[in-house]
Amino acid sequence: MSLAMDQTNFDAIQQDVDKAAERQRIFFWGVMAVILAYLAFSWVQFDLGSIRQKWKPERAALFVLDTYAHKDHVTTRWASPNEVIIAFEGGHRHVYEPKPNWYADNGVDGRVVTFGNGGKVILLDDAVELDWPGEEEIYRFELNSNGKPYVVGYQDRLDELPDWIRQTANKVEIRPSLFERLQVGTRKIEAHRYEVGWAFFWFDFDSPLRDYGFWSGLGLMFSGDRVVPEMSNAKLVWTEFRDNTIWAHGTILYAMLETVFMALLGTMIAAAVGLPLAFMAARNIQPVSGIRFALRRLFDVLRGIDTLIWSLIFLRAFGPGLFTGIFAIAFTDTGTLGKLMSEAIENADENQREGIQSTGAGKIQQQRFGILPQIMPVFISQSLYYLESNTRGAVIIGAMGAGGIGLQFLGALQTGNDFENVAYMALLVLITVVAMDAMSAWLRNKLIGIEKRGY
Repeated sequence: MSLAMDQTNFDAIQQDVDKAAERQRIFFWGVMAVILAYLAFSWVQFDLGSIRQKWKPERAALFVLDTYAHKDHVTTRWASPNEVIIAFEGGHRHVYEPKPNWYADNGVDGRVVTFGNGGKVILLDDAVELDWPGEEEIYRFELNSNGKPYVVGYQDRLDELPDWIRQTANKVEIRPSLFERLQVGTRKIEAHRYEVGWAFFWFDFDSPLRDYGFWSGLGLMFSGDRVVPEMSNAKLVWTEFRDNTIWAHGTILYAMLETVFMALLGTMIAAAVGLPLAFMAARNIQPVSGIRFALRRLFDVLRGIDTLIWSLIFLRAFGPGLFTGIFAIAFTDTGTLGKLMSEAIENADENQREGIQSTGAGKIQQQRFGILPQIMPVFISQSLYYLESNTRGAVIIGAMGAGGIGLQFLGALQTGNDFENVAYMALLVLITVVAMDAMSAWLRNKLIGIEKRGY
């Protein structure tokens, strides 16, 4: 009898276990089905299958190349082959005179452009020749009777051309590597010669100090022989660096200062407003539940609306400028710091406040000496963290119209050609954020101290 009852109990337990396991399996496969359905929906909705077709690695490689290299354009026209223009980045204002030493006019033998790897483009009166290292033949390009460019000797066998030579109806494109490019069109021939480095970073193309580098410019500041008689060398070096029209150092450095100021002032306002509101929203400080509820919902609204949305709202109120970014940061961080600090106040040790109260201290003194010292380390740490974060965020809201380095970023990106300026500004932002992080750590150490641990 007892054996039968044990078997019955065992069977009942086994059934419960089997049912629980079955529920777990159904739940697991249900979750997997939802995930797969979501992935399938995303694949169709966002047309992810066409990404591979739209992706152009050659163009992406050119964008990356422009961030760390510069190029010179060599241009001539079929109608006037003797007129060769060499310009930095193809700019009409930045034309080399005299021409660089990698260009030579050999008279009847043509005008020769020598690339960094030893390859040569020879510009003749009625043709263009390419003498490239590792190639057994010299490629020749001419115009046919219809004025269309073609590769001589390959008219009926284009499939035998190297992969880096591509002939279309109106142009022959030659791209042996990222650092060399030749375009032969119906009207003009253009060669692009790349070199690693940021050319004219210190001083402008038209500056009297164009050929000076950092160290030579620094040495010139202490030289008694003036380059410009009416100006000291130190002032000349600083002026030419600041007013560099290619790199716009003065504008960018001032914009970076605006970004830091935007983040600093926005965070300070949030800290100054958020801390008193946090005391008023804490359960152990504020006895009126209606006030607590209203303040906590206010914190939810302020931090629930993203900084970018606040920046768009204040953009309509104040227009483009620093006030837009400052108030956008201040509003968001007031909600965040208010919530964090109110929770820290509620978790503070009440014994300290009660000890202050036993001395006959008033309400304000109780909070000042009983609660504030406990939450101050958290408050300082969180405020400094948000200062670091806001320095990065100020770049984004600056691009939305608040000004600062973000607006300069957006302008450089929109040109499509100034990716070296984008890299310069990105590096400047990175250095600034690292400096802010180091400064915050130093301030945190000075104001809070570091707990010494024994090992």
